[in-house]
Amino acid sequence: MIYSVIMAGGKGERFWPKSRRKTPKQLLCLTNDGKTMIQNSIDRVSSLCSPENTYIVTNKDYAMPINHQLPQIPLGNIVVEPFGKNTAACIGLAAIHIMDKDKDGVMVVLPSDHIIKNNQEFLRILDSATTLAEEGENIVTIGITPSYPETGYGYINFGEKACEKNNKSIYKVERFVEKPDIKKAEEYLESGKYLWNSGMFIWKVSTIMNNIHEYMPRLYEGLMRIKDSINTSTYNEVLYEEYSKFDSISIDYGIMERAAKIFTIPGQFGWDDVGTWTALERVNKPDDKGNIYNGNIVSIDTKDCIIDGTQKLIATVGVENLVIVDTDDAILVCSKDRCQDIKLLLSEMKELKRENYL
Repeated sequence: MIYSVIMAGGKGERFWPKSRRKTPKQLLCLTNDGKTMIQNSIDRVSSLCSPENTYIVTNKDYAMPINHQLPQIPLGNIVVEPFGKNTAACIGLAAIHIMDKDKDGVMVVLPSDHIIKNNQEFLRILDSATTLAEEGENIVTIGITPSYPETGYGYINFGEKACEKNNKSIYKVERFVEKPDIKKAEEYLESGKYLWNSGMFIWKVSTIMNNIHEYMPRLYEGLMRIKDSINTSTYNEVLYEEYSKFDSISIDYGIMERAAKIFTIPGQFGWDDVGTWTALERVNKPDDKGNIYNGNIVSIDTKDCIIDGTQKLIATVGVENLVIVDTDDAILVCSKDRCQDIKLLLSEMKELKRENYL
């Protein structure tokens, strides 16, 4: 049986001021299809597994909005973390909720806030990945064939071809590498032996739990205590107590960089992690002056801008290379080449005690 696990606890801070603590990026509609990012994430795997076999891991602030947006998902399948403890704890928590149903079920772990344009090709790759995962203690990750030297992603260095499943070539992973500088990114692109790390993983429940037991024993022990309390009156108390002890560690650092049987499938299916406002240029078609507009916009001599508003008129004259975002209580004006630094702006707001805007 296949189970999808959607990780939906992130804040999407670089999409401020639209993405807030109460309305993070995954709950927003950032494309022109009328659906939020998490709704699209669920839709694209709906042919792979039923709503009953779909789990969403999030935090207490997002649980009810997610339930509202995705009424087809059983409320019990929305798993709430008491604290954000990075992806290792998040994935482990989902795994123990699935264990009792099917310890050898295959987990397809996906972020909730990515865009995939060619869903049929994506599903073909998932078909190959789940086939390999079912055959043993295999960990499979989907890598994205890079099209330019991106410095904002981690990379997967892959080696020789290991096998072929359902007409897709599968390669042995040599190592995972952190976000590179531009020189390294150019070297990775030229070598043809590196993929962008998409953060998508496929494995059996027993496989990931065995790996957590071996490489992260303290996390494993805490997860087992939480598992024993599921469907009891002490669950929330045990969950809070054990989660407070967990280290904040990514699955990449905790497991992927250390495990033995790791494989990757290169993918080309129109993937984008929509990390900053400038990503909208890749997912929506700019006008003949390079602008992306959403809202009530009037512009003169405006080029290469991203402008997002609501009913209020936004008027621009003689500007270029800007991101302008208007919400009820905040306006962002940012150079496009500084969008990565919006997180610094939020840190400054915390220092200035303006957390009501976060």
